[in-house]
Amino acid sequence: MPRFAILVLGLFLFALAVVLLLESRLGLSPWDVLNQGIARHSPLSFGVANIAVGLTILFVAWALGALPGIGTVANAVLIGSFIQLLTSIDAVTDLGSEPLTLRIVLLAGGIALTGPASALYIGADLGAGPRDTLMLVGSIRTGQRVGVVRATLELTALGAGIVLGGTFGVGTVAYALLVGPVVEAGFWLLAHSPLSVDEAAVAPKAGAAGGTSRSRG
Repeated sequence: MPRFAILVLGLFLFALAVVLLLESRLGLSPWDVLNQGIARHSPLSFGVANIAVGLTILFVAWALGALPGIGTVANAVLIGSFIQLLTSIDAVTDLGSEPLTLRIVLLAGGIALTGPASALYIGADLGAGPRDTLMLVGSIRTGQRVGVVRATLELTALGAGIVLGGTFGVGTVAYALLVGPVVEAGFWLLAHSPLSVDEAAVAPKAGAAGGTSRSRG
């Protein structure tokens, strides 16, 4: 499968994972807490807020000296676009009204799906996502470790999102604790699947993904 097709498939699955977390109503990832908070205080929908935040981060990273790739732009635009599409389907948005047991399943499914989705779009190797790009250039500019910069970005996004009324809950904590191992498992699955772009190249990325908690590229 062409790398761009793998990228788009990964971004669609990531958007689906986000929507499953959204409809679980049990807590979102840190950046999506921010996206939802922005949507609640602006005319933007949750999907469009995703796009706006992604593009803003992309431009900040570019202003700091990073060179975005096609995957960086696609990540910023397509995830939010797919979220917008999925949340326009009544059958999807109705899931948020289901009993707690089913919403726990949605939460678990959303976290689990983040693994293969991330492995696909990162493994396509067409450019890091906006947040990863900002993390890397931020580390270079400040001289701080990548993990420190990433944690600072995540906590800042989460704090701002909570202040704006985004959904912070047990799902947010579960996501933070589980997303690293889930993404690492996703890279392992990709390396052993027909969709693998370059098995040798995927392995180092898997190690990097497992080293820090990542909510969105």
